[in-house]
Amino acid sequence: MQHLPFSLPTQPETLMLMDALQPSQNLDVIHIDDRKTAPVNLSSQVRKAVEQYFSQMDGHQASGLHAMVMSEVEKPLLEAVLEHTGHNQTKAAKTLGLSRSTLRKKMLQYDIS
Repeated sequence: MQHLPFSLPTQPETLMLMDALQPSQNLDVIHIDDRKTAPVNLSSQVRKAVEQYFSQMDGHQASGLHAMVMSEVEKPLLEAVLEHTGHNQTKAAKTLGLSRSTLRKKMLQYDIS
């Protein structure tokens, strides 16, 4: 069960943002190794996603956008770093620039084991 310090927006809002966060077919990538690729410019992709989200709101006021975006981005970030470090929390915390206790709190918050 997730223990978030805020309430998430309604599901349709979350789905619209997640649709907007999906990488486009024309996304430039860099090759990290033979198996994996990563977006070149994450910040521009987030900006495009948020702009698309606003356009889908059709004039309605957005609320809690920061918390929604952070919750959608932070969990997969933590999961990817933990996987990359072989679930070594000390290495993952160092990679993320967090203390190990902060990483543990975030893992509990997002129900990551």
